[in-house]
Amino acid sequence: MKLLKIENSSISGEVPISGAKNSALPLISLTILAKNRVTISNMPNVADINTMLKLLKLLGSEFEFENNILNIDTSKISSTTATYDIVKTMRASILVLGPLLARFGECRVSLPGGCAIGLRPVDLHLKALQKMGAKITIENGYIHAVCNKLQGTEIIFDKITVTGTENIIMASVLAKGETKILNAAKEPEIVQLCNTLKNSGVKIEGIGTSSLTIEGRDDLLEIEPLSVIPDRIEAGTYLCAGAIANSKLTIKNIILSDIENIVSKLKDMNFDFKIEPNKITILPTDTIKPINIVTSEHPGFPTDMQAQFMAVATQADGVSTIEERLFENRFMHVAELQRMGADIRISGKVATIYGKNRLIGADVMATDLRASSALVLAGIIAKGETKIHRIYHLFRGYENLIKKLEKIGVKLTLCDEE
Repeated sequence: MKLLKIENSSISGEVPISGAKNSALPLISLTILAKNRVTISNMPNVADINTMLKLLKLLGSEFEFENNILNIDTSKISSTTATYDIVKTMRASILVLGPLLARFGECRVSLPGGCAIGLRPVDLHLKALQKMGAKITIENGYIHAVCNKLQGTEIIFDKITVTGTENIIMASVLAKGETKILNAAKEPEIVQLCNTLKNSGVKIEGIGTSSLTIEGRDDLLEIEPLSVIPDRIEAGTYLCAGAIANSKLTIKNIILSDIENIVSKLKDMNFDFKIEPNKITILPTDTIKPINIVTSEHPGFPTDMQAQFMAVATQADGVSTIEERLFENRFMHVAELQRMGADIRISGKVATIYGKNRLIGADVMATDLRASSALVLAGIIAKGETKIHRIYHLFRGYENLIKKLEKIGVKLTLCDEE
């Protein structure tokens, strides 16, 4: 088990943003529907990606992954069972359900199990597939889905679901007739998935909206080489590093439109920016102003950024509030920030942060991926040394984290638990 030690640091410089794991994961799953060997560049080398590739290999796929380029061939898939040993380590493994069922007519995928940030049930996925004609049973902790040919139909999600939308998009590719998805998620990662299908010859309308229409086809896809979009959450995290340190920091390899909701909130906190093609620089401010945030589905403020903004809010001149509307257990980082001296109080779904207090280094525990990044941000400005335990969470989603932090001046050491 690794431990990350961080000392109070002055930061500056430039950070290159990696490919988005949340876009890469459905794209890897999509290759199940490809008849050709698929090349995907800008693939982030993080734990979640390697877990998904391990799953695809167990199903019978062959791949090479080197220098952020993935070449994958799923033509020899011989198994359609996604085992618990893999799925339990990453809930996004459920993304193989739709394409496996569409291509092979039957699959068994383990139920994902628990999640640190709260319930993320897959019932919406299953109800949609049942409406498309699938027979679904739960057997010994596995979803057993059977359907010789999925039927296009109208799917109305009761609640916006990102992975549910992605699963049904992929399932609809080989369905008979037209599938219409209403109340679909609109995240940039879903837009990339849809654009990849469109570029592969799939007739799809409504890309980027909450209403998608996909025309099914009989043959597998010929997927052209593609590149994973930049990770908007990684970009936002490093912008928050510049904000909490009140330092000039440049983020490059970005799509500005994908991070506008993050930049807008930082502007509300009194930060200015220099914007250039493919890059953005956050500039220091005289006063960090408090912020009010309500998380919501895209294009609203992303839940994956609230922990980082909470860390920044501890340095604001005033009282900030953050309301978490998407996940019920996503304030677990609060207790750890409080250990470092943060004045944060929780009432139901709302956290109130009393700013302008000096953080002190302490032993803290990472509880999930984004909570971990908030502790790193706090450690950058805390007096003394911060020791972050269970740091493996960070490597699920931040590529080359240690090197990137060191490059901008963060004093840190990755070592074994003492």
